[in-house]
Amino acid sequence: MERKVVIPGEVIAEGEDYLPGENTEKRDGKIVSLRYGLAEEQNNLVKVIALSGVYAPRRGNIVVGKVENITQNGWIIDIGTAESAFLSINEVPRYVNKDAMEEVFDIDDMIIAKIWSIGKRGIDLSIKSRDLGRIDNGMIFKINPNTVPRVIGREGSMIKIIKDGTGCNIDVAQNGFVIIEGENVDDEVFAKKVIDKITEKPFVSGLTERVTKFLEENKK
Repeated sequence: MERKVVIPGEVIAEGEDYLPGENTEKRDGKIVSLRYGLAEEQNNLVKVIALSGVYAPRRGNIVVGKVENITQNGWIIDIGTAESAFLSINEVPRYVNKDAMEEVFDIDDMIIAKIWSIGKRGIDLSIKSRDLGRIDNGMIFKINPNTVPRVIGREGSMIKIIKDGTGCNIDVAQNGFVIIEGENVDDEVFAKKVIDKITEKPFVSGLTERVTKFLEENKK
């Protein structure tokens, strides 16, 4: 099946062979889109990559957020959702002095964390895994969270092309934040340009070829 832009209610596929995936449902033997986005099929699983809307948090997502407030037991983090998230001192892999919590994370610090729980109390974060914690270096900017799958690509194919083509280390968080760390600012700005090119027209066909060509033509 060719990737194509679909609208809510549009029939993407018909027949018992197909299964509904993300942002789709089955109605009378037909797979129907629930969102405006890009339809794709893999191993008979049909899904839609949404191209509009806000970030919907999920357990296990890696997110970037800003420290909004410090409480007795942790930090309130803005991750771009309707309600803020919470990072408990118990989810920090080091000793935390409750009288000097700003030494670990201060207000306005940017951190990268993992959503380990979503419940009635809200969204809980953890930084116990590798490469999580305060972001001290590189360039941080925001993209539409719904374009994240396009920037990452199937099994990380697109982000690998960008990393190889720019020489930068790039992390893309599920809530739409991108962290680029390169040898110099010029490399980081170039990598941002490539990502901007994807997010401007995420649904065009032949996106991988376009990005590869852009990298080749604009390399120093």
